[in-house]
Amino acid sequence: MEDKSRLIFEKSRTGRGFFYPGSGETDSQELDHIPKDFMRKSRARLPEVCERDVISHFIALSQKNMSVDTHFYPLGSCTMKYNPKVNEDIAAFSEFRNIHPCMEQKDFQGLLALLYEFEGFLCRLLGFDAFTLQPAAGAHGELTALMMARKYFHEKGEEGRRVILVPDSSHGTNPASALMCGFDHVITVKSNKEGEIDIDDLRRKCTEDVACLMVTNPNTLGLFERQIKVIADILHGRGALLYGDGANMNALMGIARPGDMGFDFLHINLHK
Repeated sequence: MEDKSRLIFEKSRTGRGFFYPGSGETDSQELDHIPKDFMRKSRARLPEVCERDVISHFIALSQKNMSVDTHFYPLGSCTMKYNPKVNEDIAAFSEFRNIHPCMEQKDFQGLLALLYEFEGFLCRLLGFDAFTLQPAAGAHGELTALMMARKYFHEKGEEGRRVILVPDSSHGTNPASALMCGFDHVITVKSNKEGEIDIDDLRRKCTEDVACLMVTNPNTLGLFERQIKVIADILHGRGALLYGDGANMNALMGIARPGDMGFDFLHINLHK
C-alpha cells in the first residue's frame, strides 16, 4: 500500500502534472506593477505530481489533525469549545469580513451597534458590570486582566502584591501572562485527588503579597471547581482578586454565571 505520509516532494516525478481548462499563463502585464527585485530569477522548484497524488496527499495530512470533527479531545478545555458550523458561516458574512480600518464611521454604524449590544449580552450572561472587546485573543485577555489587577493595587497603594497563584492544571499561558505583566513570582497551587484546587494548599499560599489567583472553571481537566465560592472567599479575605479564564464557558452557558461565583474579572474566547 502506498505510504501517504511522505513529503509531497518525495512523490515528484519529472514530467508529471495536471491541467485545468482556462488556467493559462499569467498575462505579463499583470506583473508590471511588481518591482523587478521581487521577481524570481528562475522557476520555483515545485513538485511535479498528478492531480490524484496532490488530493490524496493533502487529504491524508488533514486526517492526521486532531479536530472536533474527527476526534475526542483529551484536554478538558477543548472538549467544550465546539460551536455549530452555522456560527462560522455567520462570522464569515462579507459585512464583517470586509470591514476596513480606514472606512468612514458612517459606513459601519450597524457593526458598532452590534458590538455595543453584544457587550450588554455578555454582562448579563456572565454576571459582570462591564466588558471590553479590545483583547484580540485568549492570552491577550489574560494580560489585559492582569494589567487591570496591577493598576487596581497601584491605586490602592498595595504595590507589594507581586505574586500570582495558578493551579497545577492551569494553561501554560497563565504564568507567561503574569511575568509579561511585570509580576515577580508565579506560585503553583496543588490539585486534590479529585482534580480540583486543594483548598488547604491555597490557604497556605494565599499570603499578603498575592495579587490574584487565575482559575479556569470548569478547569483544564474538564471538572467544575465545586469549591469556587470558598476559593473566592479565601482570596477576597486576603485582599486579593480572583481571575477567571473563560475557556470552558460553553459548559456553563445559561446554567451558571462566573460573576455570581465571586470572580472579579474574566476573559472569554468567542469560539468557546
